[in-house]
Amino acid sequence: MNTPHPGAARRSQRAALFRDTNFRWMTAGGALSMLGDQFTLIALPWLVLRMTGDTLVLGTVLALISLPRAAFILVGGALVDQHSPKQVLMLTKHVNTVLLGVLAALVLTGSLALWMVYALALGIGLATAFSIPAGTALMPSVVAPAQLQAANGVQLGLRQLSMFLGPLLAGLLIALFGDGASATANATGIGLAFAFDAVSFALSAWTLAQVRPHAAAARAAPGAPQPVLAAVAQGLAHFWRDRELRTCFVYWAAVALFIMGPIHIAIPVLANARPQLGAAAFGLMLGAHGAGTLAGMVVSGIAPRLRLGSLGTTILAFDAVIGLLFIPMGQITAVWQGAALMLAIGLLGGFMQVSVFTWIQQRVPPALIGRAMSLFMFIFMGLAPLSAAVTGWLMKAVTLGQLFAASGGTLVALAALALLFSPMRRVTDARMAPQ
Repeated sequence: MNTPHPGAARRSQRAALFRDTNFRWMTAGGALSMLGDQFTLIALPWLVLRMTGDTLVLGTVLALISLPRAAFILVGGALVDQHSPKQVLMLTKHVNTVLLGVLAALVLTGSLALWMVYALALGIGLATAFSIPAGTALMPSVVAPAQLQAANGVQLGLRQLSMFLGPLLAGLLIALFGDGASATANATGIGLAFAFDAVSFALSAWTLAQVRPHAAAARAAPGAPQPVLAAVAQGLAHFWRDRELRTCFVYWAAVALFIMGPIHIAIPVLANARPQLGAAAFGLMLGAHGAGTLAGMVVSGIAPRLRLGSLGTTILAFDAVIGLLFIPMGQITAVWQGAALMLAIGLLGGFMQVSVFTWIQQRVPPALIGRAMSLFMFIFMGLAPLSAAVTGWLMKAVTLGQLFAASGGTLVALAALALLFSPMRRVTDARMAPQ
């Protein structure tokens, strides 16, 4: 009997994935919604600065989005497990459609007050706390297990692509309707940007309604709902008892604390502090990181079993290389140097992001998948702001070169310690037996 070539088998699986009606509906709606999110990401800060010119107000608005998201994302994961990812995600899409539609109407009619921006920002943040775990938990019930990594690669790749196209299109839309310095300048463009996002949520809700989760996933849903906080505690207890899962979550929390702050804070400071760099160089470095991340996700879809031993050793090896690449960031003197380093960092990170998402989705019992994904997202969305705050404080006492070297060296050390003294090296791609 002839054995199919591995490459031909993977191509056949990818073709089957795109023939899957469920996956096509979910992907089309998700791509449109992610593109719309980028319009709001550009329009909201621009709106606040045009209304007030006050960076403190802008920080308050952004906090009203990010803090509720971090505070309630674990609760969102518990509700996802109790009421099904599709139901929760559908509700958040309807809520966001209304919130953004109201915001667009208020901007376009010139009747928006600052307190309304605060209230709508809070509502958007709360909705996001439930949509994130719902969206990440839905995929395993939509595609076959063998296609899960490829499906995650496509979804995350589209998210990365939307981060390229969205800001460009949103900026163009706002610019087309004037670029004055008054508080009302660009009001039409900003309003249309919010309206586009509202329409994108409405259309993605319609496409989501066409998705039919597998019957096995529906049967796996728990019966009688339990109190939300008890459900959160149950999920955390389960993850703590799973030694490998516990080790990975603790390791990722350490990575978020030591690395995410420098990425978000020190890199723009670096671009601003070097006369030969500047804002354009900052954009190019972030663009290189985004391009590398997208390329890494593509590679993960093409070669899902590319490993350096086990999945765990691959994660640690890639992180160690990222740490080594991070160390010289504080010494760069040219744009191409920073872009090359960020491209390589993005490539490695993008590849592992797809693999990690897939591993969590396959390891955790279906009844706990929402809580697992919400905990994973909380680590990076909840701890990253804390890391950024600590980084800002540290930069008053250390140089950029010292900060990058310390962060990169810490990541290398964490990876080495995890390899030698934790179960991470034994983490494999094998699925957990049903419980």
